[in-house]
Amino acid sequence: MKARMILATASLAVLLLIGAVHPSRAANTAASTAQAGAGQAASLAVEFAAVATNPTAPRMGDRLAFTSSIRNTGTAPVEGLIAWLSLVQVDRGHEQPVDLEDWSAHKAIAVASLAPGAAVTTNWPMRLIQSGHYRVVVSAVSRVGAALTPSRFVDFTVAPKPVVESGRVLPVALGVPALLVGGLLLRRRRA
Repeated sequence: MKARMILATASLAVLLLIGAVHPSRAANTAASTAQAGAGQAASLAVEFAAVATNPTAPRMGDRLAFTSSIRNTGTAPVEGLIAWLSLVQVDRGHEQPVDLEDWSAHKAIAVASLAPGAAVTTNWPMRLIQSGHYRVVVSAVSRVGAALTPSRFVDFTVAPKPVVESGRVLPVALGVPALLVGGLLLRRRRA
């Protein structure tokens, strides 16, 4: 079972990196079955979507929010449910997972037990740190399960934000030397 989980995770990562998975910005649902214990099967369905109030053209420094709903569609409780957010940069030549330390303080949730038919909904806020193209996904596992249940990806692009604007820098760059020269000339005339 561990080998299957590793193979499934590796396959998902390869599909993500080569762009074979085409996510939608709308609510996406993925479901898979996880083994919850001796002979009992628990099914998790993970829905994940961007919040409608997010900016349509996000820039560095903006904040995005996502929401997830993890539902136990099986007949047995899911014990020790853990869900976490993953972010991957998908710019050509820079395909890599992103450390969420600066992006989001809300990296994971833990639920002691999720009853059959019950769901847990979580909001995932994110501050946009670096420009580029990204994919974000929520994954869920149980303490005793042998399978990972990911949501579908949500893609977004972060536009760069100019740090220095020439309209504000040029007057200072020209004005300060002019004031210094003017002050020096005025001082010489008085002397």
